[in-house]
Amino acid sequence: MLPINLFFDSSALIAGIISERGAARVLLLLAEDRRIEISVSEQVIVEVERNIAKNIPKILPLMREFIRETNLTIQKDPSREEVHEHLNWIKHLADVPILVSAVKTQVDFLVTLNTKHFLDDPEVTLRSGSRIGTPDDALTWVRQQMTAIGE
Repeated sequence: MLPINLFFDSSALIAGIISERGAARVLLLLAEDRRIEISVSEQVIVEVERNIAKNIPKILPLMREFIRETNLTIQKDPSREEVHEHLNWIKHLADVPILVSAVKTQVDFLVTLNTKHFLDDPEVTLRSGSRIGTPDDALTWVRQQMTAIGE
């Protein structure tokens, strides 16, 4: 197993589940093969279940099975105090727990499709000290890491 650990937010996880191909799906398959690790928070799982139940309920059982097979590591949500300490990291307050979870988990890369909140504001990366990008960005980075170690 490689020492590569990504953190998926709900947008990236949903994309990986519902897409038959695409960078988010490739990353989930790499995790299933135990070539990388993917972490999520409890909040991410709740958001994914809620969104899938609301929009495409027929795939809810498939989603749960996919999450089990992908070997995701589910992290506890940060405490209210931890979230409160980092309210300045990102303007959209609902995303603070996600960002704090990723940093607290010490992942290499936070993967998101939420460009408006996470990527359009370069201060988010600076304040949190995190590498943040889209699934395409993360897959490119993972491939570079694998090449560097001869994988």
